[in-house]
Amino acid sequence: MVAYVIILGIDGSDGRHWQSLWEERWGPSAVRIAPASWNRPDLTDWVAAVQTAYEIASRRDDQVVLVAHSLGCWAAAQWLDRVRPAGVAAFLVAPPDPRGPGFPREAASTFLDLTARPLPCPGLMVASDDDPYCDPATSASFAYQWQTQEHLVGGHGHINSDSGLGDWPAGLELLQHLSEATYHP
Repeated sequence: MVAYVIILGIDGSDGRHWQSLWEERWGPSAVRIAPASWNRPDLTDWVAAVQTAYEIASRRDDQVVLVAHSLGCWAAAQWLDRVRPAGVAAFLVAPPDPRGPGFPREAASTFLDLTARPLPCPGLMVASDDDPYCDPATSASFAYQWQTQEHLVGGHGHINSDSGLGDWPAGLELLQHLSEATYHP
C-alpha cells in the first residue's frame, strides 16, 4: 500500500476539489499538509508542513507519493530539493508560473523567486492547455527542468474545483501509472 501526502494550493481545497475527494477515498493512507499560512503562503512554513505530513505518511508506508496542486507543487519541489528522501514519487498538478501575470504576487511573495530544479525522484506533472496561471509552454519547461514526465490535458483550466472534475478519474489513472512505474517497474 502507498501513503499519500496531500499538498494543496493557496487557501486549501474545498470538498468538491479532487484532492479532497481522493483524501476521503484513501482514508488514513492520506495525510494533508497543515501550514499556518494558507491565505498568505510562506514558503518556509509550507515546506515544514510537507515535512510534518511526510513524517506521518512514511510511518504508515515506506512508499510515499506527494500529490500536489498549484502552489503546493512548488512547496513539494522545494521540500524534495532540500530533503531528497528515498522511496518517494511526485504527482504535480497545475503548477502556477511565479513570473506569470496571474500569480498572486502579494499573497505568495516568498514563492516569487523559485526556479524548477531536477527532482530527486520519479514524477509526473499534469497541466491544462488553458490554465490561467500557467501557459502550456511554461508548464512544459517546468516538467523539463524538474525532469518529470509531462501530461497535458485539454480544457480543464486550473484543474481545480471550478473545473468540474469531481473525483477526476483520469487523474487517478495517471497517478496509478506513476505509482506502478515507481514501485513495481
